[in-house]
Amino acid sequence: MAELTKVRLDKWLWSVRIFKSRTLATDACKSGKVKKGDSVLKPSYQLSRGEELKVRKNGFNYVYKVVDLINKRVSADLAAPCYENLTSEEEMNKHKDWYIGKGKTEIRDKGAGRPTKKDRRTIQRFKGD
Repeated sequence: MAELTKVRLDKWLWSVRIFKSRTLATDACKSGKVKKGDSVLKPSYQLSRGEELKVRKNGFNYVYKVVDLINKRVSADLAAPCYENLTSEEEMNKHKDWYIGKGKTEIRDKGAGRPTKKDRRTIQRFKGD
């Protein structure tokens, strides 16, 4: 199999699991959230090894260095060596702080219906609201 020298940007972002779908990767490129230096990159940009990308995703700024090129989505274990995460420690801490303490949504037993006024007051007292 021939070794890749260039691959489409949106395809690579999707392949290494930075975005969940290729459509999301394409939309991020089109909306100017993927940059190389100060220039905004198009989804069709031909990416090569050694390039440094700035990706804005979910309000966080990530920096990745392209180590290897792949054009098919692979498992996370195989995708990890294809890029190097150069994101600053400050930005990573900001990311961690955002998600700490964020639990799952509250659920009620099936068939329990909506909480009554008494139930709501009990819940509010319990939660300390």
